[in-house]
Amino acid sequence: MNREDTHIDADDEAAEPDEPAEPTDQQTTDDEASESTDRLDSVQEADDDTTPMDSVDLSATDSVDVSATDPPETPATDSTDTPATDLTGSSVADASPTDTPSTVDLDEVVLDDTAGDSKGLFDDLLSGEPIFENKEVLRPSYTPHELPHRTDQINQMATILVSALRGETPSNILIYGKTGTGKTASAKFVSQELESTSQKYDVPCEVEYINCEVTDTQYRVLAQLANKFIEKNHQVIDDELDSLRSLRSAARDDPGRLDDTDFADLDAVDDRISELERDRSDMETVPMTGWPTDRVYSTFFEAVDYNERVVVIMLDEIDKLVEKSGDDTLYNLSRMNSELDNSRISIMGISNDLKFTDFLDPRVKSSLGEEEIVFPPYDANQLRDILQHRADIAFKTDALTEDVIPLCAAFAAQEHGDARRALDLLRTAGELAERSQADTVEETHVRQAQDKIELDRVVEVVRTLPTQSKIVLFSIILLEKNGVHNINTGEVFNIYKRLCEEIDADILTQRRVTDLISELDMLGIVNAVVVSKGRYGRTKEISLSVPIDETEAVLLSDSRLGNIEDAQPFVQARFDN
Repeated sequence: MNREDTHIDADDEAAEPDEPAEPTDQQTTDDEASESTDRLDSVQEADDDTTPMDSVDLSATDSVDVSATDPPETPATDSTDTPATDLTGSSVADASPTDTPSTVDLDEVVLDDTAGDSKGLFDDLLSGEPIFENKEVLRPSYTPHELPHRTDQINQMATILVSALRGETPSNILIYGKTGTGKTASAKFVSQELESTSQKYDVPCEVEYINCEVTDTQYRVLAQLANKFIEKNHQVIDDELDSLRSLRSAARDDPGRLDDTDFADLDAVDDRISELERDRSDMETVPMTGWPTDRVYSTFFEAVDYNERVVVIMLDEIDKLVEKSGDDTLYNLSRMNSELDNSRISIMGISNDLKFTDFLDPRVKSSLGEEEIVFPPYDANQLRDILQHRADIAFKTDALTEDVIPLCAAFAAQEHGDARRALDLLRTAGELAERSQADTVEETHVRQAQDKIELDRVVEVVRTLPTQSKIVLFSIILLEKNGVHNINTGEVFNIYKRLCEEIDADILTQRRVTDLISELDMLGIVNAVVVSKGRYGRTKEISLSVPIDETEAVLLSDSRLGNIEDAQPFVQARFDN
């Protein structure tokens, strides 16, 4: 249908049905001109409201010009011809005269043009090539397949625990060493080897690991152990029930299936199934609170003795358990073998404190410390070997410059040969290089990582300080920020009092504030040096040893200190008594 036909139909609908009106050529021309003018006005009004004239799409004006100048005498095109289209892709022939030009199309065109250029939040971060191949290798939780420079300690542990593979009770082991000397990693490595070898020779041997820094009471230790063995017992029972039910189903059709079993008939099979189902229902999981300790102990005892097996209980950070809840747990565990019928238990304790056994009961100490293994700190060369071994797995080829690993090893060797610190340093340096979209990890990234780790450590220490210590530290920061040098205890105490009044906190005595300053000095947050003032006595001169801005930000994140809006008047009156 052409445009002229469209107008005739519209007029026909408006006219009375009984008196159809036949428009003349002149009327048709006038109507079209009027409607075209209205359309042009509507386009201009829309553009005035939304879009500057210099940015109007030509497609809209072109379509208006065509309809305004198109003579009515233009013959209708054949239905097989391709309809005329404007620049927006709309068919001119199909457009109704009363339609507003394509303002919606204009908006859609603008949106489509810009949509392709927008990027998500993580697009830029993902655009660079990753440096890491497997970052988890550099985390403390990773247990490597090889442990350089710990062969002697590993062989010593294996020599002690090999008796478990013969069904005998291994001696209890205590492992000592400072943080980051490979104690836990070596013990886990030996444990994995022990369990895999026991499966190879079909010997029931299990290792249970407990971190006593988290599970630090007798109730929690016993409950966690009990629930682990109950879960394993359920699995054993379920497997046996499945096989017995299959046997019962097959024996009903073929009684000869029982000939090679321990069951005389189907009734014996049913009795065994009923016994197992009863055992399973009687094994009640221990809640983490609420039971008497003796009930938890008896539940653990029954669960571990349900099957024949040798169990090695690895207690990491064992000194934390003794410090929190005494040596009752160790006493009970070390004495269990005299009461067990089917199982045998061995204890492997891991500690950073060489003297923690001094606080144990002599009976516990004698039964627990049957074998002792000491892990010495790593030196710089050993740390370099460890880092190189991990870096070969953790990073892509040629991702590290030659000086990265020696520098990480040197920094860590200065801090008592801590391999964990060295791994953290190498991982952080890699993360910093990756964030900056560098192709390789360089010496500058290691030094930045060293500063970042130091700052993170300071932030964590400051964040966990008691409120009174935070107020004292904030007083020192205020003085130092305002140019006060050689800060003494009296000046700190004056500002401390005013801050306490401001936030409605208890005011400690000056002697107690001096003790808090000494504690901050011990943590390495401030330097406090006692100096003599001659006849005026002695005092402490205090200075900060941590970054001021970062430390102040951590302190102000505390809700109480954050309420101090303006501390300047306190500093101005620092010498007031």
